[in-house]
Amino acid sequence: MQANPILLRRKYTRIVKLFAEQVGMTYEHALDFFYNSKTFELISNGVADMHAFSDAYLAEELAIDYRKTLNDAHTA
Repeated sequence: MQANPILLRRKYTRIVKLFAEQVGMTYEHALDFFYNSKTFELISNGVADMHAFSDAYLAEELAIDYRKTLNDAHTA
C-alpha cells in the first residue's frame, strides 16, 4: 500500500530528526544517510506497510544500521 506523499514527507522529517538526535549527527548527515538507506527504500516503495511503523521504531532501525556501518568500517 502506498501512503500519501505529503504525509510520507512529514514522516521522513520526523524520522530523520529522531535518528539524528539518537546518534548525535547533524540533520543534514542524517538526511543523507536516511535517503541512502534500505529503510527509506522500503518505506518509499510501500513494502510491508513500513510507513505504518512508528517514527521511533524506524529511527531506531536507522540507528542500528548506522552503528553497524561504523563497526564494519572500523573492522575493515
